[in-house]
Amino acid sequence: MNPRDLAFLALASATVLSAPAFADDLASAKAGMRERVPAIDKLKLAGSVGEDNRGYLAVRSPSDEAAAVVAAENADRRIVFSDTAARTGATADAVGRAFARQIAAASAPGVWLQRADGQWYRK
Repeated sequence: MNPRDLAFLALASATVLSAPAFADDLASAKAGMRERVPAIDKLKLAGSVGEDNRGYLAVRSPSDEAAAVVAAENADRRIVFSDTAARTGATADAVGRAFARQIAAASAPGVWLQRADGQWYRK
């Protein structure tokens, strides 16, 4: 077997073996996002966090609670955006920006949001 075939076989094996792990990561990410909704809603209504224009949470008023929730949520959103991008042929950035528009439209009054130009406003 030539080196190129060997490299391809190694890559294919790694992809097949990592697929179940990624599926577990995706399921875990989605579950984490569902579980965090009440905490995120509380932080949003308090003005401690907002939704940026790339689909991620941003800390507006620093606190340990806000930082921890934002870090966990954004890590899970990265996984979900990457999966959606891989399935649709879009980029993860485009998926995130589309998610940001959906979140902005559905957000409650008083929630901090970021416009496409980077300006923050309260809905």
